[in-house]
Amino acid sequence: MKKIIRKTLLYKTAVEYGDFTINHIEGCSHGCKYPCYAMNMAKRFGRIKTYEEWIQPKIVANSLELLDKEIPKYKDKIKFVHLSFMTDPFMMGYPEVHRLTLDIIKKLNQFDIKVTVLTKGIFPEELITEKYKSFNEYGITLVSLDENYKKHYEPNSAQFKKRINALRQLHKADLKTWVSIEPYPTPNIVEQSIDVILEKIKFVDKIIFGKLNYNVKSSSYKNHIDFYNSTAMKVIEFCKLNNIEFHIKKNTIKNITEEKNYIKTQNLFNNQTQKLRCSQSL
Repeated sequence: MKKIIRKTLLYKTAVEYGDFTINHIEGCSHGCKYPCYAMNMAKRFGRIKTYEEWIQPKIVANSLELLDKEIPKYKDKIKFVHLSFMTDPFMMGYPEVHRLTLDIIKKLNQFDIKVTVLTKGIFPEELITEKYKSFNEYGITLVSLDENYKKHYEPNSAQFKKRINALRQLHKADLKTWVSIEPYPTPNIVEQSIDVILEKIKFVDKIIFGKLNYNVKSSSYKNHIDFYNSTAMKVIEFCKLNNIEFHIKKNTIKNITEEKNYIKTQNLFNNQTQKLRCSQSL
């Protein structure tokens, strides 16, 4: 696997549900074609030139050394560190990436820093061991259950069923789990029911939902605004019914009045849900 050296690694992100983040790999073997925002940014800043180059990831060889320097600098400012917004920490076919990701989680946990993880790969069972803090949060991206859709838009990622099964194992070990249903496709891309997807992940602690951006097919769907408004409301009602925290990405709900009401509902419900879980664990 190719290696690169960086001058910095840990940084504060502007992503709405993020805090600090780390991208310890450049590129991603999953080769998502939504299109992929991370790949577009890498092209824009001259890090890569082609899709073929993007799906041949390079590992940041000095990641752990950089963390030794940067953790003491940022420790008091960090609420949690997310892995990762611009790559996949458990990408398929690269055990070197898995090993580095586990080492990074372990190092951050040694400083009592919580780690949140999001992948289209498979979570290793090692995460269940006492090497890692129980306050970490593990999530998968799941925007469909249709494997034909996956072959076209997420060609090298893990099968949906395997992702869910690996996440369920972490849940059974009493670890906090979540799902990102983003970027969710419109019906002209794939015919499916959000209700069926939600039932498959009923066990998780949190769900994030967001629309598909930067895609002509999605934006040209005749009723795409109404579609995302109604689908987001289905997610909200499902989460409220099952005591699951939720976050709807900005600009997913287009009606201004509905969006304001949603924000109030989200904050109130999530706070109540967290208090309920705390009281149940005492």
